[in-house]
Amino acid sequence: MFTWTKGMVAFLILTMFLAACTFPGPTQPVIENSPTPNQTMTALFSTPFPTQPLPTKTLPPVITATNLPTQPATVAPQPTSTPVPPTATAVPPTATALPPTATPMPPTATPDTSHRPGTSVAAAFMSKAPVMDGGWTDFPVHDYPAQSVVFGKQNWTGSDDLSVSYRIGWDKTYLYVAAKVRDDVYVQNATGADIFKGDSMEILLDTNISGDFFVTQNNSDDYQLGISFGRPDVNGTKEAWLWQPTNKAGSRTNVKVAATRNESEHLTRVEAAIPWSVFGVTPKTGMHFGFVFSVSDNDNKTQNVQQIMISSDANRKLLNPTTWGDMFLK
Repeated sequence: MFTWTKGMVAFLILTMFLAACTFPGPTQPVIENSPTPNQTMTALFSTPFPTQPLPTKTLPPVITATNLPTQPATVAPQPTSTPVPPTATAVPPTATALPPTATPMPPTATPDTSHRPGTSVAAAFMSKAPVMDGGWTDFPVHDYPAQSVVFGKQNWTGSDDLSVSYRIGWDKTYLYVAAKVRDDVYVQNATGADIFKGDSMEILLDTNISGDFFVTQNNSDDYQLGISFGRPDVNGTKEAWLWQPTNKAGSRTNVKVAATRNESEHLTRVEAAIPWSVFGVTPKTGMHFGFVFSVSDNDNKTQNVQQIMISSDANRKLLNPTTWGDMFLK
């Protein structure tokens, strides 16, 4: 029996390998019009690519550490998605504080509204109404003088020609006034709005002194009331006339008047009860009024004319209440 040795097997394999390399292989078909290669393999692989390269996707550049800026980039602030509306109210500019002055300013004086510059009188409360007889014995015993000639000074010859004192009181219904008038000749022939052109007395009353203390012109709360002692004498017709306020002007028949005359002493006494309603006032203790008391005189029996006016206030001006005096209800 034949036995293969390892050397025989190896020789056989080598022989078969060499035979395979020398034997002709299968014939390759010739492609018509194919050019015979005349270039080496290297030449074939070096055939240039088309001049226009195919488009390729550009890859993002690789940023290396050396490309980073030496200073950190400033990032612009991004707007918020919701804009902030403007403030509705403008903020006022801040005031610039003034430096303190070296010299302190003196305090501002508080105006004194407790009294007018003229004479002050106190009207006492009368629990019992006086008897209307022309006298003043049932009035509070306090005489106030009216001795300033404010009109017709050139006509005034002295105290015997005209001099006056008066008393004043009140209750819930009336303001009471009584006067003693020394007058050498009694004359009163005027009537109505002209009664000041004869022997008569006059009251000025500011009923709102706290509200218009510094107002220099008469207004609707300033009153001018005249009272005639009697026409043609004290036994005749007596009258009261309101001149101011002008929208309320007219006769006031509700004013009570009584008068007497002592011809030998040249003395006229007169008494009046004036309703508070004439002045639009509801009285109470402590009330403060602007006030002036005056008396007019005429010695001309043939002519109605105001010759003299004597008053409780030397600086009295009819249409300027700041020149009047005061009356307080006690």
